[in-house]
Amino acid sequence: MFVLNPDQYLTPSYRISPFTTADVGRNSKMATDDFAMQYFDSRFGQNKWQHTANGREAIRFALAKYELKPTDVVTILTTSQNFYISSCVTSEIETFCRWNRELTAETKLIFVNHEFGYPYPNMTELVATGLPIIEDCCTTFFSQDELGNLGKYGDYAVYSFPKFFPIQIGGLLVSRRKQIRPEQSLLSDVEKQYVEKVVSFCLRSEDTILAKRRENYDYAIDLFAKLGLMPRFSDHPKSIPSVLLLCNNGVISDLNQLKATLYSHGIQNSIFYGEDAFFIPIHQNLNFGDLDYFSEVIRSLINK
Repeated sequence: MFVLNPDQYLTPSYRISPFTTADVGRNSKMATDDFAMQYFDSRFGQNKWQHTANGREAIRFALAKYELKPTDVVTILTTSQNFYISSCVTSEIETFCRWNRELTAETKLIFVNHEFGYPYPNMTELVATGLPIIEDCCTTFFSQDELGNLGKYGDYAVYSFPKFFPIQIGGLLVSRRKQIRPEQSLLSDVEKQYVEKVVSFCLRSEDTILAKRRENYDYAIDLFAKLGLMPRFSDHPKSIPSVLLLCNNGVISDLNQLKATLYSHGIQNSIFYGEDAFFIPIHQNLNFGDLDYFSEVIRSLINK
């Protein structure tokens, strides 16, 4: 059984990120390791990447590479093409210029958000426009498209470590065209060493992490299908979802109530605004029992 409606001081804590409280101590005791730097050099090229404090800082650094004027327009495109877009993206763009959601004659730069772990499907068409492209790969660190070029279409790609690793800070700015001129990051040297050792530890177990994420995803899809909830995106063998994004199909009458109910049970979540859908955690540090708990909390709301 699961305890539902627990005392507010006794709720569990499930985050979208695989980071847990236990990782504070575990991470602090990890040995110094430069495996991640070797990995990045091999994957992105030497002098083609730099550490950032987070994904937002990586976006800011990428935008700063262009001489954008306040009247210029950055067009944001997403995998789903739903109007939903994180303020982490829009607020950074707004410090430079305007933004919109469709290509126009005013577009000076295309910002592609590969959403929730799923690649934007028409990258070759975007490249053909001749416009500069920044790829937001914050949720697609491990994902690829059919051509194996995800993160390589644009001038720059940005990544966020907490989306896939049990860590609270860290991101990457990657240049695909030329050697990068490092910007001054908020990330201190001590924090950089911390990020490198934690990400190194995780990347040494990359195959295990990906296998567990796939195992959890497959189990969850079958589990939530019994409640009438289906995946928003079609499955793709090269996509590693950052969340479990589910179509509600009208099963739950009030998604705002669902959001509040999940949070009151310690489950981080959000509505996919603009659609009848929502998302919950699906990372490698969950087990089947955790997913059963998520299902039971949602089932209890449906039964009401």
